[in-house]
Amino acid sequence: MTGTTRSSSPELGEFLAAHPGRDFDRDGLRYHYLDEGEGRPVVMVHGNPTWSFYYRRLVEALSPSHRTIVPDHIGCGLSDKPGDDRYRYTLESRVDDLERLLDHLGVVRDVTLVVHDWGGMIGLTYAARRPERIARLVVLNTAAFHMPTDKRFPWSLGVCRNPALGSLAVRGLNGFARGTAVIGCTKERMPKSLRDAYVAPYDSWANRIAVHRFVQDIPLRPYDRCYDLVSWVESRLHLLRSVPMFIGWGMKDFVFDAPFLREWERRFPLAEVHKFPDAGHYILEDEAETLIPRIASFLDAPESPSSVTATQAAEG
Repeated sequence: MTGTTRSSSPELGEFLAAHPGRDFDRDGLRYHYLDEGEGRPVVMVHGNPTWSFYYRRLVEALSPSHRTIVPDHIGCGLSDKPGDDRYRYTLESRVDDLERLLDHLGVVRDVTLVVHDWGGMIGLTYAARRPERIARLVVLNTAAFHMPTDKRFPWSLGVCRNPALGSLAVRGLNGFARGTAVIGCTKERMPKSLRDAYVAPYDSWANRIAVHRFVQDIPLRPYDRCYDLVSWVESRLHLLRSVPMFIGWGMKDFVFDAPFLREWERRFPLAEVHKFPDAGHYILEDEAETLIPRIASFLDAPESPSSVTATQAAEG
């Protein structure tokens, strides 16, 4: 990873030593991923501007009993960071990447998806495509539907979407990655060495392309390029309604706040919901000691008859 050798973050060094990961050739691009442990597969899908580092403690907790798979999206983490001439930075491309990787690994049934931030839209689009493959869902401060009507789009994200101002803020000053690392934890401030680990992959204008493209790809209006795809996903979420779902929610998230949680609860009334009143967007940092054991217990719970019926119906 570009910039890794220049980072003095001990957390980053420990992560890279313990989790070297593997590379998948995605049409000539390096698509990096973790693949650790054996057992029922748990696929963790990160958002923006994080990378597989975000899931490190969940991987360590689950890999003794599960096969844990964590890709770095193209342009993120240890994956290649091509220009627009070599890769289409769109939701559809992200989902294609994930499906291609899982097919390559033979992970095509009994899949648990863990999703956060943009990972929710990517992971749930994959799930909407392949509902028969999904056994469980773990949802952490994210969305898989259009913005709720009672939610106002944050002005700071609007600035980042601007081609000129956004380029300066996101790619020139690295404001989005660094800013999110600062405000993403609300229970306790994230230590500088940990913030440095999060932003290490995004150490130059060129290497911040995905961070900017993710923000620009947020579907707000019908003419936005992935708006129709999100509408299609919304229309198919009912296929997953009986799949066991765990929702862990940081109530002080600056983007995915209470209106988003209410929408999840409306669409998935059977979900197991855990609210963390002092946690922010980086809930796996703020509440790791409490949240990770609860996720592990959820994954180890017996499969309910309703989820078996839902899987069989999807397969039929």
